[in-house]
Amino acid sequence: MAAHADLVRSQGKTLVFVPTMGFLHEGHISLMEIGLAHGNHLVVSIFVNPAQFGPTEDLDAYPRDMERDLALCKKAGAAAVYTPDASSMYGPGFETRVIQESLPNHLCGLSRPRLFSGVTTVVTKLFNTVKPHVAVFGEKDFQQLAVLKRMTLDLDFDIKIVSGPTVREQDGLAKSSRNSYLSATQRKNATALYQCLEETGKKVAKGQLDTQGLLQEAKEKIAAVPEAAIDYINIVDPNSLVDVARVEKPALMAMAVFVGKTRLIDNMMLYPPG
Repeated sequence: MAAHADLVRSQGKTLVFVPTMGFLHEGHISLMEIGLAHGNHLVVSIFVNPAQFGPTEDLDAYPRDMERDLALCKKAGAAAVYTPDASSMYGPGFETRVIQESLPNHLCGLSRPRLFSGVTTVVTKLFNTVKPHVAVFGEKDFQQLAVLKRMTLDLDFDIKIVSGPTVREQDGLAKSSRNSYLSATQRKNATALYQCLEETGKKVAKGQLDTQGLLQEAKEKIAAVPEAAIDYINIVDPNSLVDVARVEKPALMAMAVFVGKTRLIDNMMLYPPG
């Protein structure tokens, strides 16, 4: 991969990179399309990263379909697909992690303490091997996007980070590889996440700005959904991810909810009047 990247760069091409954990869907494809608008040589990685899974999480069960993924990458215009395995990514005696001090200590980082050190470490290694000019990440994983923007800035990576909007099903459910875990009934119930975000956005636009009241109403709505269990629902500053008391400027509403055993995340920006 590194030799390929050196050759591409020597030819004066702009290398764009979309890292994934595979089991691709329309959200991933949209990131590839965005990438190709920023460069002319698209590399996609497929790697289910064990470093970001906790001991009780779904590493072994995480859905995989390499043959289908490769066909989708080719159709989307990828010039190369990088598919390392865990033994090559984390060799014998591997002990180094990239640690961030503040941004991971909110939202998903509180219930998944290994997540973001695993993400920053693997993305650092991918950046060093793929050597992109541009890397594309989805806004559905907003905290991950914020963490990687900060890491890229702090560690002086000469890489432009581009974000892509959340891609949704017709009923609003955010596209996710983990949606495949849901039963038909759970799949229907999961639309409550998006409905809750939309309803809160409308309330804020009409001038309801106190986050305590907004969050109480949101939690009551989600708690009423069969098989739903709230991990968190927060309204935060989109830069620091710190909770805000009032939505006096654009704020991020983010949530993680278990529907059955499946943990789903979603988010939406909230805009006060004017």
